[in-house]
Amino acid sequence: MSYLEYYNFKEIPFANAPDLRFYYDGYQYGYTEERLIHIVNNMSGLAVVIGGMGMGKSILSRHLLDRLSAVDTEYQSGLMVIVHTAITASWLLKKIALQLEVPEPAEEKTQIISQLYNRLTEIHEEGRKAVILVDEANMLQTREIMEEFRGLLNLEVPGKKLITFLFFGMPELDEYLRLDEPLRQRIALRIMLRPLSLDAVHEYIKYRMDKVESSKQIFNDESIKLIHTYSRGIPRLVNTICDNALLEGFLLKRKSIDPEVIERISGELMLAEEAPPALKSRFADPAETPMYAPDAPKQPAAVSPSAVPAQSALPPAPAQKEERPAAKEEKRQVKEEKPREPRIFKIGE
Repeated sequence: MSYLEYYNFKEIPFANAPDLRFYYDGYQYGYTEERLIHIVNNMSGLAVVIGGMGMGKSILSRHLLDRLSAVDTEYQSGLMVIVHTAITASWLLKKIALQLEVPEPAEEKTQIISQLYNRLTEIHEEGRKAVILVDEANMLQTREIMEEFRGLLNLEVPGKKLITFLFFGMPELDEYLRLDEPLRQRIALRIMLRPLSLDAVHEYIKYRMDKVESSKQIFNDESIKLIHTYSRGIPRLVNTICDNALLEGFLLKRKSIDPEVIERISGELMLAEEAPPALKSRFADPAETPMYAPDAPKQPAAVSPSAVPAQSALPPAPAQKEERPAAKEEKRQVKEEKPREPRIFKIGE
């Protein structure tokens, strides 16, 4: 039996993989999406969504793409996920051309730009709008790349741009946009995703539980307060804490998750480092307080002093061999990964 059967869940409620079935449009996400749709419909050029790790940028971009792709008579849309920084301007232009369904993109940059202009003109004459979403846009870290986006945004017809770009990235994206000031001045909309409030965490957890057809209140109010504290309102961490807490509750055979479970899980996940000082002391050392014991451990019986061997009779403790500085340094070295080839993802094919 797994915790799915124990809690009678239809499926795992707090998986971290982007799954559009679990897309939460409450709090700021539905509002953000509507503002981005406004930018697309008015062909305003460039919109930027900034958010820290785990704030839901990827699932937001995929949900927006799904929404645009559902109306292909109105939009020509595509999504690019930038997986590392070693990309060139030619590679970028070619991938954008493929997203816009340019037949046989050329190898030369000037020819690709000409093909893109012709294709964008066709899309405009069809009464549709071209939009490219770029996830992990913080990987675009060179001025050359930013200049290419500015050049594409200069492709216009009277009163309108021919293409709109939606960037989703980490906070450092702001710094890379400054590499090309004319591009930064073309930003029509900038949105900063904020951590979930306590009320939003309540709503988010309930939403996820409803999705797996659970009507029980497994997480009580005090537990949710701790989840909000230790997750700092970051959706990814909310998912991680809740998933681990459900597994712990199953192993302990508890039908509801109490604060004790949340504190222990958060401690094991090393989230205590970010907790307020008043809460840090409440984390129990897993080695000292095993939760799986059915009963509290009994206190050991008192031992007569005469039964304790003299200190001199005990064998000396082996001396701990001091690690050489070179060995310590060797452990700190991290093996460099071999650069991966650029990849592109197009959702909805």
